[in-house]
Amino acid sequence: MSGLGGLRNTVRQALVARQLDERIAAHFPVGRRLRVLDVGLGQGTQALRLARAGHEVTGLESDPAMLDAVRESLSAEPAGIRERVRLIEGDGRDTGAHFLPGAFDVVLCHGVLMYVPEPDPMLAALARVLAPGGLLSLLVRNADALALRPGLQGDWDGALAAFDSPAYTNRIGLSARADRREELTTTLAAIGAPLHTWYGVRVFTDLAPDDSPDDSGVPDDWDRLLEAEDRAGRTDPYRAVAALLHLCGVRGGA
Repeated sequence: MSGLGGLRNTVRQALVARQLDERIAAHFPVGRRLRVLDVGLGQGTQALRLARAGHEVTGLESDPAMLDAVRESLSAEPAGIRERVRLIEGDGRDTGAHFLPGAFDVVLCHGVLMYVPEPDPMLAALARVLAPGGLLSLLVRNADALALRPGLQGDWDGALAAFDSPAYTNRIGLSARADRREELTTTLAAIGAPLHTWYGVRVFTDLAPDDSPDDSGVPDDWDRLLEAEDRAGRTDPYRAVAALLHLCGVRGGA
């Protein structure tokens, strides 16, 4: 289990990969090589995975250190995969300066909106570069469940504060903000990429420690853990109180 966040991040990436593949299979012909933009690609987990699957991937990242880490990971890949990945230093709010309208079939924006004070302009910029029928994949902190983590940890002041404000401090000490699904649904409709499907991510494992529990990489019961998380992320009322929400909009969708 490597990378940021230990078990929590491994669960997040595995669930998002499963959900994203499901949406891609539902929206595009089998075998079609897609043009993918990953905004704020971080460690590049999803970008590299999609490139390995044969898609053309562009990563847009504002943190030079993150870009260097992705370049290092990419250097270990076969030449054919390296050729399918393009990395650009830049901010997701400035996609218009880098890309033409309708340039991508799939746009990913995972774990980014929580650091953007006002999400609407950024979402509009992302929708602009999405082709008709294209898929917009957002992973956001769930404001409707923001009190759960501090409450379950016995931090009553933190839990009470979370009822009144979407602002919070994350585990690495950065100031961030959460989003409400209802508000994002309204925004996605307004920018022409209405919400089509949504999932919860990390219903049961949000309080897992950041470090790996052992040296094996994943727990012995990983398959059952992931199956339980996957089931909860698709089932009401559980998905509504997940730590993260995975929202999938479709450009021009009804």
